[in-house]
Amino acid sequence: MNKGKMTNFRWVICAMLFFATTVNYLDRQVLSLTWDEFIKPEFHWNEIDYGNITGLFAIVYAIAQLFAGRIVDRLGTKKGYAVAIGVWSLGACVHALCGLATEAYIGVGSRLELIQATGDMAVAISTFSVYMFMFARCVLALGEGGNFPSAIKATAEYFPKKDRAFATSIFNSGASIGALVAPLTIPVLAAKFGWEMAFLIIGALGFVWMGFWVFIYKKPSESKHVNAEELAYIEQDASLDAEYAKKNEAETDGGKMGIFQCLKHRQAWAFILARFFTDGVWWFFLFWAPAYFSDQYGYSSDSGMGIALIFTLYAIVTVLSIGGGYLPTYFVDKKGMNPYIGRMRAMLIFACFPLLGLIAQPMGEYSAWWPAVIIGLLGAGHQAWSANLYSTIGDMFPKSTVATITGIG
Repeated sequence: MNKGKMTNFRWVICAMLFFATTVNYLDRQVLSLTWDEFIKPEFHWNEIDYGNITGLFAIVYAIAQLFAGRIVDRLGTKKGYAVAIGVWSLGACVHALCGLATEAYIGVGSRLELIQATGDMAVAISTFSVYMFMFARCVLALGEGGNFPSAIKATAEYFPKKDRAFATSIFNSGASIGALVAPLTIPVLAAKFGWEMAFLIIGALGFVWMGFWVFIYKKPSESKHVNAEELAYIEQDASLDAEYAKKNEAETDGGKMGIFQCLKHRQAWAFILARFFTDGVWWFFLFWAPAYFSDQYGYSSDSGMGIALIFTLYAIVTVLSIGGGYLPTYFVDKKGMNPYIGRMRAMLIFACFPLLGLIAQPMGEYSAWWPAVIIGLLGAGHQAWSANLYSTIGDMFPKSTVATITGIG
């Protein structure tokens, strides 16, 4: 290895985190893109059944994320992330078995018999299949809860403080890419190969990623792909990290804080409240933008114009949020700011972006493109702000506690 020139293996790790986050969102969206057209007729579902399944997923995901961070801190980044994606990929594949399980329980031999069932048999099919999908969604949620705690911990291990927001914005853009790719691929897979294969194919991507991760990931100091120059760059904050670790060691028995110990720190509550008061901005527009374009302008999600509007929105979010994640690095390298001060300056700028939402509706009277662009801009601001927020964990806590704090938030 050339020791005179710094290697860039940290960006390979960042790319791995990006692909994991993309797969995470693809697995999550398979059901939402297949239930109405493919699954509902087979199992005699209604909107209440689907709502119960998705509601349970959200509850289990929230609970899983709370404890996943602690588990990742105990297992370490490599094992913790591998376990998380292995569990959620298994959960994705389990969905494909729900049809076979329902057929066996009801005592029918084909999908056609399920579809043609009436009366009490149809009720039994609906009830049992809903429970089966609830189980599959719970397995999926348990694994997916570990994605962000693991990714943030890996970022803290492989990037200096000034670059963590930029790295986080890159892998976090996998959420937007997943939202873009899913409607273009999942319905096609379901139509061509069946809804079961859609779950299996997307779920298999996670196992492929896990195989690469197990062989590629090691801590920077142990990786043969990281030379001395890159290691020195990654560990430029080592003295500050050591100070955090020493303080943490004095407050705990093993140097790793538990959930309740974390909650004793004001910094943890600052992160929790920041997530609580701001995440609604992103999720509101993520959930309601397609319905808004459909109800307000008549552009359904599967129409050419509807796809173009949503694609434009997420393209803006993806590109600008990555650029926004770079802003703290610019402040540190070009303006000579302290990494923490640079991050706070960037977050103040991004915090103003959601105010653009106030003019989205009035401008929408002229064209549907105005709301698409404006929502894209405020979404990009939120995602850039969120990337910097995640990075503040490493500013305030030792690396051994990063995943735990991320999960709590």
